[in-house]
Amino acid sequence: MSIANSENILRLLYSYNPWWQTGSVKKEYNKPMKRFAYQEAMNTLLCKEIRRLVILCGARRTGKTTIMYQIISSLLQNGINSKNILFLSFDHPLLKLCTIDQILEVYRANISIDEEVYCFFDEIQYADNWNSWLKVIYDTNPNISLVATGSASPILMNKATESGLGRWKVIHVPTLSFFEYCQLLNIDVPQLPEDIKPTQIYLKSLQEQTEIFNKLSCLQVHFIRYLQVGGFPELALSSDDLYAQRVLREDIVDKALKRDLVSVYGIKNINDIEKIFLYLCYTSSNIINLNTLTKELDGLSRNTVEKYIGYLESANLIYISPLVNISGKQVLKSKDKIYIADAAIRNAVLMKDDITNEPNELGIIAETAVYKHVKAFYFKEAAMVGYFKGEKKDKEIDIVVKSERFHPIMIEVKYRDQAKIFCDDEIVVQAKESYPNLVITKRANDFGEYKYDDKKIYRIPAPAFLYLLGLVEQKRN
Repeated sequence: MSIANSENILRLLYSYNPWWQTGSVKKEYNKPMKRFAYQEAMNTLLCKEIRRLVILCGARRTGKTTIMYQIISSLLQNGINSKNILFLSFDHPLLKLCTIDQILEVYRANISIDEEVYCFFDEIQYADNWNSWLKVIYDTNPNISLVATGSASPILMNKATESGLGRWKVIHVPTLSFFEYCQLLNIDVPQLPEDIKPTQIYLKSLQEQTEIFNKLSCLQVHFIRYLQVGGFPELALSSDDLYAQRVLREDIVDKALKRDLVSVYGIKNINDIEKIFLYLCYTSSNIINLNTLTKELDGLSRNTVEKYIGYLESANLIYISPLVNISGKQVLKSKDKIYIADAAIRNAVLMKDDITNEPNELGIIAETAVYKHVKAFYFKEAAMVGYFKGEKKDKEIDIVVKSERFHPIMIEVKYRDQAKIFCDDEIVVQAKESYPNLVITKRANDFGEYKYDDKKIYRIPAPAFLYLLGLVEQKRN
């Protein structure tokens, strides 16, 4: 007798959907703070003129499932019948034996009371041929609205391009931004001007700038902890930072490497990908030389290393920062920079439980945090977020945002007590007259516009820059 029968499926569905009996989502699942991705998902789901299915992508424990519960709660509050809302997780062993069609058939026959239903599929990548099934659902079931989550965003995005063009929208859910972290912990920040933007503070008077940065100086101590414990909601709320690091290492990193990647890609030698990830943790924020890496990992081919780095990106454990050409000159060789997806992941893997007295480490993870924020902020713009390398050796610009819609934005991270800028720094060499290119500093009072001949550089403290970036993102959502 098959265990994937209607009776067992129905029993499991009832356990996943307690609102069928209670009419509401459990309080512990329905978190009060709603992230930016929640609003974007809701807007997409409820838009009747342009129907799209929604796929939420991100690393483990970034809050994808919480967003789905928040959406379900909102639907119930808006009068949607509880039995017309189906939630399930394909991470469950029984559902891995079923097709999506089989599950929907059991649900339709026994639970749903209307044609118009809302489906929420967690960890969709574990379902066989999930992309084909979503295409079928979209094409043949116009009354089904659907939200799915997945932990392997590039896979989902590629398959969305192949099979879901015009059918579903992929929404990235990164770890908490510093702004969201402050919201989650109820950190009190003084009222700021309505029109404030981190890239345009230079337009305000010196007095206004000083007032803004004085108000934001309270964030300095919170930013250090944010760099330490990172942007995972549950861990940020923990009162034991060492325990939070252990959970991060065991529950997020280990499961992503040893479970998700093995399941999705069928990796046989887990040790190889663990070695590569460890190497990348040690060399985070640096340009990666694949030849050097393959020599370090004796026995692995360059192709295998490249493939495994792609797997790590798909598991949302790393960001790959490409070389961006803003000089107009031909670039012959292109190497990528690698960032660990959240500074706290690197801290946990390398077991760095206190980085406050390590200026070098603070600099690395501060640059990591800035890259993550900028990457997430410009995700919807389809802008290229990478780095620029100058003609002289060791001369580069840490982060460059390039888009057809606006002038390239150049950002140099100098998170140190004495953030000196020299006239031959690449950000000064490449600076344009009309735009104050950004240098991200450490000290709360290290801000303001600096001129080098006819070029402008604007210094802004890291906590202020990242907080203001989140503030702008909140307003546009």
